[in-house]
Amino acid sequence: MPERSETVFVVVNPASANGSTGRMWPAISRLLREAGLEHEACLTSGPLDAVGITRQALAEGYRTVVAVGGDGTVNEVVNGFFDGDQWLGDGARLGLICRGTGCDLIKTLGLPKDDRQAVERLRAGRTRRIDLGRVRFTGHSGEEQVRYFANIGDLGLGGETVARVNRTTKAFGGLFSFLWGTLATVATYRNKDIELVIDGGEPIRGRMNSVVVANGRFFGGGMEIAPQAVMDDGLFDIVVLGNISRLELVANISRVYRGAHLDHPKIALWRGREVTVRSQDTVLLDLDGEQPGRADAVFTILPGRLEVIV
Repeated sequence: MPERSETVFVVVNPASANGSTGRMWPAISRLLREAGLEHEACLTSGPLDAVGITRQALAEGYRTVVAVGGDGTVNEVVNGFFDGDQWLGDGARLGLICRGTGCDLIKTLGLPKDDRQAVERLRAGRTRRIDLGRVRFTGHSGEEQVRYFANIGDLGLGGETVARVNRTTKAFGGLFSFLWGTLATVATYRNKDIELVIDGGEPIRGRMNSVVVANGRFFGGGMEIAPQAVMDDGLFDIVVLGNISRLELVANISRVYRGAHLDHPKIALWRGREVTVRSQDTVLLDLDGEQPGRADAVFTILPGRLEVIV
């Protein structure tokens, strides 16, 4: 038996992919063993379970942690690399077998969704360091909370959409589940009065549909919302959808999927290391496909913090 530090620890969300991951996990485990990847595994049993499981695995000396689940599962595992402001991941790396609704993070990383191909990437073991985001935000009960993310955080329409999709079904997969959720939310959503501050500069105030703080390029089941984002440049891409109407939004949604929307006159792109979003309105936060709270929020980039197997 390999030393524990050489053994992969796998965090499995059996409820991901509309419950199919639990049924498929024995087959995925066999693929790992056939590839020579000895591993221990722990299955999550509820929301945020993967955070504590990951912290415990790192404390016990595991240096490769693999997340099996969707973007929300990956987000929880990434948060397990921290305890408050303390980084726990020195010498550790993250692997991904994506089995979720959106699987948006792997699109930017260039990772396959196929289980066998994902295992082959883990076996090869090539890595790159990527930035992470930290966000301090207002929880649903009004208390300040801190979370970390690898892909995208956004406030506005995306938060409302994720709340709707997570309340209903993801049985139709990422593209159709999030497209339906977006269109259904657009029908009743009202733009918000928002103040945006980037790197301590002059406040940007106005009526806005969404503020997207992007490390990766994709969200919402394949929308290329930040087509120029780079995950290791030490900067967020901040995409702001201004006071865009429902009709304009629906008319341009196909352009968002193609990443061809940045020249729209009501859409703006900035880059920065710290982003503050304030509002007197209720502006919901979407964080890697989960909906943990609302504005006010402060996003901070953590350059090169996480080593990922690609």
